Amino acid sequence: MDFVLKNSENNKISFNIELGAEEFEKAVQNAYLKNRNKFNIPGFRKGKAPRKIIELNYGEGVFYDEALNSILPKAYEEAIERFKFEPVDNPEIDIESIEKGKPVIISVEVTVKPEVKLGDYKNIEVEKVEYNVTEEDVERELKTVQEMNARIIDASDRETKEGDILIIDYKGFVDGEQFEGGTAEKQRLEIGSKTFIPGFEEQLIGKKKGDAVKINVTFPEDYFEENLKGKEATFEVVIHEVKEKQLPELDDEFAKDVSEFDTLEEYKNHIKEELEKNAKNREKIEFENKVIEKVVDSSEVDIPEVMIEHQIEHEIEEFNYRLKMQGLDLEKYLQLTGSKLEDLKEQLKPIAEKRVKTELVFEAIGKAENIVATDEDIDLELEKIAKEYKQENVEQFKENMKKGDLGFLEEGIIRNKVIDMLINNAKTI
Repeated sequence: MDFVLKNSENNKISFNIELGAEEFEKAVQNAYLKNRNKFNIPGFRKGKAPRKIIELNYGEGVFYDEALNSILPKAYEEAIERFKFEPVDNPEIDIESIEKGKPVIISVEVTVKPEVKLGDYKNIEVEKVEYNVTEEDVERELKTVQEMNARIIDASDRETKEGDILIIDYKGFVDGEQFEGGTAEKQRLEIGSKTFIPGFEEQLIGKKKGDAVKINVTFPEDYFEENLKGKEATFEVVIHEVKEKQLPELDDEFAKDVSEFDTLEEYKNHIKEELEKNAKNREKIEFENKVIEKVVDSSEVDIPEVMIEHQIEHEIEEFNYRLKMQGLDLEKYLQLTGSKLEDLKEQLKPIAEKRVKTELVFEAIGKAENIVATDEDIDLELEKIAKEYKQENVEQFKENMKKGDLGFLEEGIIRNKVIDMLINNAKTI
């Protein structure tokens, strides 16, 4: 078996695999022995017909496909090892020459991982990011907790006002015709929440339980339903219930009810500490993102289209998973938004391209800096996973995992080490 490199450009490698006549003959003979029971030849018991007789009846190349299928996978893997390239797609294979008693020549073309031209990733400078926690931030957080602990009481004896919670039925009409999706019963609506079409909620202020109200609105020009954009509509609304929030007093008793603290002052100090912790974490994340973005932008790489296509498919799978967590799926989402799968793919393309480039840059930096995942790194990561999955026998879990392919784990460890190195070398200005 021999390999001859023919061409290497535009992230495509083409080469020949040359199989010796004897090697191929051996593979053909094995194919005959494996498949001879499938042939019925007059004058011979099934499975007893000589190979030459089968070839005379079915053609000389009757066993060629089987023979090639038995040889090619290993031959292809050897070629990958010989030329030291990393395929990112399935190869295109063509039989150039196949003749009994002569070497078999197979042409292969495959897209490979591109080379990355790295920028100056060790002297990155980014603007400093700071988020300072104010008293207003603390009060806003306190207000949120107060809202979450509000009592909902009946207010059907008065007119509705801002902040009230209504239970309504409604029917929507455009040009006098009811439109799909514009009808609901026993719908909950908080006046002032701005969850309905602009102008809808305001027209319910001053009404009472049992009122039938006609509301006139105009759909926004950027409304998600194409056939309703900018259209004038009328809604017939019936108010079934009027309720209001009764907020608890912000005092020491409130602090005791919602927290582990005895006084409101102590609780507010705790809120401030948590907000400051979150602010520092936000600063850290944004700093890291800016450094990574600058490193990636300063690098050059010609990404094969197939890598972007594979990443788009991955993004769609992830998106569909998130939709299912919300009780939807991709098909339903496309129906609701009036869009097509191709539209979604086009939207995701820039994201996919950026993610592929980022991973390629990280990988190139890892190689340039000889960053590796040590046995100790892998052990620590496996221990962390074992704890996350509440495995009682951590050592047994680690041993079982090590029997499989830990490539994904090593890639993650190297990636994190690369990011740590970039962050440690970066400076703020």
